[in-house]
Amino acid sequence: MTQPHRQPLGVVLSSVTDTTVREIIELAELAQAQGFSAVLVNEGRADALAASLAIAGATTDIQVGTNIANIYFRHPFLCAATARTIAEISGGRLLLGLGMSHRGLLATLGIEMGDGRQTLREYVAYVKKALAGQLTQGLFNPPPTAYPVPVYVAGNTVESAQIAGALGDGLMPFLSPLSYLPKLLAAAHEAVAQRGGDPRSFGCCLSIPTFISEDEDAARSAARYNLAFFAQLPNYRRQWRRAGYGVAMEAVKAAWESGARRAAAQQIPDELVAEVCVYGSAAHARGQLAAFRAAGADLPVLAVSPVNEERFSATRSALLALAPKA
Repeated sequence: MTQPHRQPLGVVLSSVTDTTVREIIELAELAQAQGFSAVLVNEGRADALAASLAIAGATTDIQVGTNIANIYFRHPFLCAATARTIAEISGGRLLLGLGMSHRGLLATLGIEMGDGRQTLREYVAYVKKALAGQLTQGLFNPPPTAYPVPVYVAGNTVESAQIAGALGDGLMPFLSPLSYLPKLLAAAHEAVAQRGGDPRSFGCCLSIPTFISEDEDAARSAARYNLAFFAQLPNYRRQWRRAGYGVAMEAVKAAWESGARRAAAQQIPDELVAEVCVYGSAAHARGQLAAFRAAGADLPVLAVSPVNEERFSATRSALLALAPKA
């Protein structure tokens, strides 16, 4: 009997919270068992590449990787060397997502961002060369990696999407509104074509805040509160302004300046929640995922946040509720 085709669906596990590596591995094993295509890790309080290595050693089939690894945290030679190790241990299952984070967050660590886009461009180019065995200036230049390592580039602006298209194998946006995603992909695809590549082979891995609950109002409220948190960062406010939410973003900014997160959350429009998040029942969420796929996300990944429960159990429940095997 022919098995039904499963559309790719992944999950990104958070290291921004106090989730342990053992919990991350447990969730990754569950994601694999439930038929998910990929399990990625973001970079907050933990090393995303090290966590990906741990997941690779505990799984056999699912794609593993970063969403994203911060380019300011490690030299590109080390990034490529670690990626090579993970690719070898996993048997070619690594998806390497790279991004430049946020100027304000880097400043709290004493890191000067400088020209972020130029740094991103140079970093990605170096990593790609290292993985291809094309470095020429070092003492220990590595050979080509035994397994292909797709490199996806984080981008929420046309300019960053162009870098992804010029140098990378895919685009990795976060919190990009549904209506704005085609514009980002058009810029990336144009850059792919300009370097002689085929835009049809260029991927898009979209991380989507996910709030699963039969209580749709509670799920929407949790999503609104989550987006208000991210609206503290100027980069996200700017991308939402570009998508037509300028008035709301001014109100959110004013609320944060007065120190009122609840008031900031109240200024997040329902329309923005619907454009950025997956929320509500599993059936409703599947319909929302279909819309993101139609907009160009060939690998949507669930960034699960809790609705009136703790994060680990919420992630576990979402993996079961939205399992491609279901």
